[in-house]
Amino acid sequence: MAELDRRAIEGHGEDHGVDGYVLMTRAGQALFRGLRARYPEAESVLVCCGGGNNGGDGYVVARLAREAGLDVRVVAMSAPDKIKGEARQAAADWQAAGGSVMAIDDLPADDLPGGRLPEADVIVDALLGTGLDREVRDDYAQLIERINRADAPVIAVDVPSGVNADTGSVMGKAVRAEMTISFIGRKRGLETGQAPNHTGELLFNALEVPDWVYQGLEADAVLLDASLARECLAPREPASHKGSFGHVLVCGGDFNMPGAVMLAARAALTTGSGLVSVATRARHSLALAAGLAEAMWADGEDGDVLAALLQRSDVVALGPGLGTSEWSRSVWQRLLASKRPVVLDADGLNLLAEHGFERNDWILTPHPGEAARLLDVGAGDIQHDRFAAARELAARFDAVVILKGAGSLVAAPDGRVAVCPFGNPAMAAAGMGDALTGIVASLRGQGLAAFDAACAGVVLHARAGDTAAAGRRTLLAGELIAALPRVLP
Repeated sequence: MAELDRRAIEGHGEDHGVDGYVLMTRAGQALFRGLRARYPEAESVLVCCGGGNNGGDGYVVARLAREAGLDVRVVAMSAPDKIKGEARQAAADWQAAGGSVMAIDDLPADDLPGGRLPEADVIVDALLGTGLDREVRDDYAQLIERINRADAPVIAVDVPSGVNADTGSVMGKAVRAEMTISFIGRKRGLETGQAPNHTGELLFNALEVPDWVYQGLEADAVLLDASLARECLAPREPASHKGSFGHVLVCGGDFNMPGAVMLAARAALTTGSGLVSVATRARHSLALAAGLAEAMWADGEDGDVLAALLQRSDVVALGPGLGTSEWSRSVWQRLLASKRPVVLDADGLNLLAEHGFERNDWILTPHPGEAARLLDVGAGDIQHDRFAAARELAARFDAVVILKGAGSLVAAPDGRVAVCPFGNPAMAAAGMGDALTGIVASLRGQGLAAFDAACAGVVLHARAGDTAAAGRRTLLAGELIAALPRVLP
C-alpha cells in the first residue's frame, strides 16, 4: 500500500502522478457519497480526525457535509497547525469554510471512563490508517471506546481505527464500524481474522488511480471470486458416466461420531462426485446406509475391504469423526501412506500434530485450534497473523492448507495465498468442516489440482452458506449442503 500511494502521487517512470490533495479530496468525496447513500436521513455528523492522511480525509468529509447543510462537528487528536502535508491543507480548508475543531479534552465528561461523544446521526472514523503497527493507547484508545459506546452508526475511512490492515488483528482497541470504504488498494487484513467484526460492509474505491500504478507490483494474496467454480469445472459432456467424475473414499466416524462421515459423503456427492464410498466402523456402516443410499457403505475395520476401496478410489477424505482410538490411528497411518491424494481434517489433523507425517499431494483443513496444535503455538498466535500461519503450515507440511474461519485462507507450499470474502456467522455450527472436506475432496477427485480444488471448494462452501442462511442467525450443515446445487455451475 505504501508503494501504491507513492506511485499514485509521485508517478512511475514516464507516467505522472496525481496530486496528493486531489486524491485526498476524491477520498473525502467517496466517503461523503457513501454516507449520504447509506444514511440519507442523517442531519448531523461527527468526524473524528487523527493526525495523518486518514484525518485529512476526515476533514474533507466534514467540509463537504457542512457545504451540504448538515450539522458537522470535528474532534481532532492533533491541532490543525501541528499536522503536515495534505492533511494540514484539508484541515485549513475546513477552517476556512467556517468549521471549528474540538480537542479530545474539550469533550464533555460524565461518569463513564473517557466520557461520551456529542450526539450525532453518523460518526466518521478518520483516526488511524494502514500504518498502525503498535497497540492503540492513551487518548486514541479512549476516543475509540467513546465511538463504540455511541448510539450512532460509524463509517470508517480506509481501515477501522485499531485494526491492523496487514493481519486483520485488533491492536488493543478498534472501532466497530457499520461500513468501511477502503481506497486505492485492497488491504488483505480487512478480509480475515478479527477485521470482519469491525469493518461492517466493506466497500472499495480506487479513486480513479491509473492502471499503471498497479503494474509490476506483485499482490501478496488473491481475493477469490464467485465465478471460480465455473472457471475450474468444465461443462459435462453428453457421454459422461459416473466414472468420469471421480471416486471419493471418506474415512472416519468412530464410535459416537457417525454423522461426520455422512455429512462429508453427502457433500461430495452433491458437489458432483460420481462415486463415494464410506469406510467407517462396522456398526455405523449398517446403521447409516439407509440415510444416504447413494453412497457405498463399507466396514472400515476390515483391512482387506479398506485396501480394496483404496485401490478403486481417486482421493481420500480422512478425518471427519475419526477419533483417536487404535482403529483411528491404524486407518490414519494406512491411508496417509497410500499414493492417493488426501484431504485431511478434524482428528486426522490432531493425529498429524501428535505423530507427524511426511508426504505430498494433500490438503489440510485446520481451524485455528488445529492449526495451533500443528505449529505448537497458541490459537491466539494463529489469529494474530493468519497469513503467516497459513504460509508456515503449507511450507512445513508441503501441503495446500485451508485455514478456516472468517475470511478463510488457502495457502500453497510455493507461498501463494488466496482469501475467501464469502461466508457468514450463521455457519458457525457443528458439521461445517465435514461439509467442506467433502466438497474439496469431490473437486480434487473430479480432476482439479490441489490448490484449485481448495480455492473453489472454499468459495462453494461459503457461497452455499450465504445462500442457505439468507439472513438467518444459524444454519445446519445439512442445509448448507442442500444449497450447493444453487451455487454450482
